[in-house]
Parts: sequence; structure tokens; C-alpha cells
Amino acid sequence: MADASIENAGLVIVDKDPGMTSHDVVSKCRKLFDTRRIGHAGTLDPMATGVLVVGVERATKLLGLLTLTTKSYAATIRLGAATDTDDREGQQISRTDASHLTNTQIAAGIADLTGDIQQVPARVSAIKVDGRRAHSLARTGAEFDLAARPVTVSRFDIRELRRPPVPEEPASGASERLEGFIDLDVEVDCSAGTYIRSLARDLGAALGVGGHLTALRRTAVGPFTLDHARTLATLSEGPRLSLTIDEAAKISFPHRDIDDDEAESISQGRWLTPVGRKETYVVIDPAGRAIALVQEKGRRASSVMVVRPATLR
Repeated sequence: MADASIENAGLVIVDKDPGMTSHDVVSKCRKLFDTRRIGHAGTLDPMATGVLVVGVERATKLLGLLTLTTKSYAATIRLGAATDTDDREGQQISRTDASHLTNTQIAAGIADLTGDIQQVPARVSAIKVDGRRAHSLARTGAEFDLAARPVTVSRFDIRELRRPPVPEEPASGASERLEGFIDLDVEVDCSAGTYIRSLARDLGAALGVGGHLTALRRTAVGPFTLDHARTLATLSEGPRLSLTIDEAAKISFPHRDIDDDEAESISQGRWLTPVGRKETYVVIDPAGRAIALVQEKGRRASSVMVVRPATLR
């Protein structure tokens, strides 16, 4: 039996606009898709743009199971100034002429921040400190320290290095001259939990000039890329899923084909015979539908999420 919660279920890969919180995007999608069953995975800061994974209807249950362990970004790092938030929206706390830095020195600094590293998260992150979010504590002016955490930066490449010319006169209303800054357009592939603003901070600190993030665009989360993404303006013209729940499950998990009897069994909460796999996988019926996400333990291959319960098939 078909059901609206299945027929309308899936993922919307949003190309988030700047200035919006991830919650703002969820609220907008609830109106566009006319449902309260909307959630998101992988928060983006308001300053950032790019890929935000949004679940609709029954696909919201997928969000916590998706293996979104890798992320990709395009960013701009400014060397020559540090801010209290490690990005352009914070208050400048130091200013040092960076014009003496050579391309070789900058490349060496980036190499030191590539691979498996220990990273101290940004003070304005969502990490909890004594039960409170770090960004909330930071706004109160409280003093606190965040422990370094292991992260992996598998790619940290410079696309363009710019040494802005000194303007003859600052533009009207400008708060700073560009003298002595170096701007780096970079591309980063990293593990979940890596803070790009922390990379900017740490690169600037290592080079002795300070650094902060001036632009950030997430280009991929796990298997979901900008190729799947739609802006909210486009969705407002015609809201539709980027991926159905079947497509989302198939792109996110390894497959195991099952027959109709097995599909009926797992959809009713029973288990299948294991086949010796350690990872979570999706079982696909002969019609090509995702029936459940399954993990094997001992003599059972049991569902961790039934995508299509028997009552909805």
C-alpha cells in the first residue's frame, strides 16, 4: 500500500544562502513542503553557503544514520589579522603585516595542517562546555578552554593566492586598508568535526601573522554535492525532492538484494539470515525499493531502520 509519507519522503539538498541559520532553512522547508516532518544533518554557520542535507517525511529517520563522515569546502582565508570568532564576523584582536610571507612559507604552513592533526575547535562552535554551548558562553565573555580533538584534513589546496594592492585612499566607510593582507582561496576535504575557521586561525598563528576566515562554501557532505543542491529560491518556485527515500538510501549505503519473501519479513520487523557483512547496508527488493537498513550481529541481520514497514508497502 502506498502512503504519502513514503511517496513524499526523501532528501532535499539545499544550497544554503548566506545570513541564514540551518534552523531558518528547516523552517522555510516546512512551509514549502507543507509538513512538520523536516530535519537537517550537518549544521552550517550563518556566514557559510552550500550543501545542507534536509530530510522530508520518513527520510528524517535516515538523517541520524547517514554516514556523513567526509565534507568538502571552498573557503577564503585572510592572513594578517585574527578575530575573536576566527571569521570575518568577529572583532579584530590582532593585526600584523603579512606581506613578507613567501609562497613557500605559506605552503609549508598548510602542509603542517594536512593529514591527521589535533585541532582545537572554534570558541563559537556548538560544542558543549559544562552543559552549555561554547558559542553561548563566548557571547557572555566567559573564559573557558576547549580540548584539542583528532581530525583528518585529507586535502588542503591553494586555488589562488592574492596580495591585494594598497588603495590610494580607503573607500568611504571602510574600516580597514588592505595593506599587508594575503588572501588564500583554498579547497579542503576533511573529516566531520573539522572546523575550517580553526584551520584559518591555526595557519595564521603558525605563520606569526594571525588569520581568519572571510568566506566559506560547503561543496559536499558525504555523497551529497552541489550537483544535487537547489537554492531556496528555486525550491520556492517548485518544491521537489533532490533524492527520493529510495535514492537516498541507495546512494548512502552498500546494497544487498533480497527476494519478496525476505522483504516481507524484514518489513514486519523480523530478521534475515546474515551474509557476513560488518557495515550497515540497505536491503533492496526485486522492485528496486529500499526496504530497510540492516546490521548483522551473530545469527541475525536485523533492521536498524525499516524504510518501508509492511503497513506502508
